[in-house]
Amino acid sequence: MSAIAYLNFDGITEEVIEFYAEALSAIEVKKVKFGDIPQDQNYPMPENELNMIMESSIEFAGGKLMMSDILPSMKAVTGELVQGNNILISLVIDDKQKLEQYFNALSLGGHVTMPLSNYPWSSCFGTLVDKFGVNWKFNSDADQFLDNVISSKQ
Repeated sequence: MSAIAYLNFDGITEEVIEFYAEALSAIEVKKVKFGDIPQDQNYPMPENELNMIMESSIEFAGGKLMMSDILPSMKAVTGELVQGNNILISLVIDDKQKLEQYFNALSLGGHVTMPLSNYPWSSCFGTLVDKFGVNWKFNSDADQFLDNVISSKQ
């Protein structure tokens, strides 16, 4: 079993997929648009929604992301999309060169909040908000930090 970050966007998921796939050197990209599945003739979807992303996944060396668009016609049920700081994606990768590559690529058009650097809790740590408002955390040795602190408490 694995936990996978799942992101919703407001009609821009296609653009997000392209950006993340390139920035993270995707191994595999899968996407299904609402128009790719059979439609109920009694409840046809608006034309503008048929090209929106229903479900997608991006696999890369550090993991997997999934994402979709929130349909305008469903916002009465789902509510409006609100960008916030309550969700972030954490990449924990021992390979500092790969971590720096991902950091630099995802920071394009975004805002670096903590540059990649050596900190007491990590030899290579940084944070950023990408151009889509998604928060990212990068850490080369999060597990070592956790293990060291936990073992020192015992």
